[in-house]
Amino acid sequence: MEKPKKEYEDIPGTTVFDADQSRKGYGINMFCMSLLKAENRTAFKADEAGYLKAYNLTPEQTDAILKRDWNGMLALGGNIYFTSKLGATDGLSFQQVAAKMTGATQQEYADMMLAGGRSVEGNRSKSEWEHKNG
Repeated sequence: MEKPKKEYEDIPGTTVFDADQSRKGYGINMFCMSLLKAENRTAFKADEAGYLKAYNLTPEQTDAILKRDWNGMLALGGNIYFTSKLGATDGLSFQQVAAKMTGATQQEYADMMLAGGRSVEGNRSKSEWEHKNG
């Protein structure tokens, strides 16, 4: 039996981290939390694919981590606060990771945020956009 859609799943460009996402991304999030320890960061950087084998990851999750597909990790259950540990391991600030997620440079992202963030105009729901655009 398919679960009913949640109202917030209709928001474009947004992945809400809820209980279902938490269950789906448990392996990603535990991997990311392991990076709090220096010895784990060293082991991961020495053999990324090998290190990931210790976690119960799907092939898609492993691929997203190895490719640093930040949005993909969130879609596959990663929590932004946990995945930021991977960014820090790579020497990236939270702002740099967020910029990569939006397809902007760090300066473009900073400028957008200083100007008040993304415009509220535009697509307000996936279903509305699909209805208008077929």
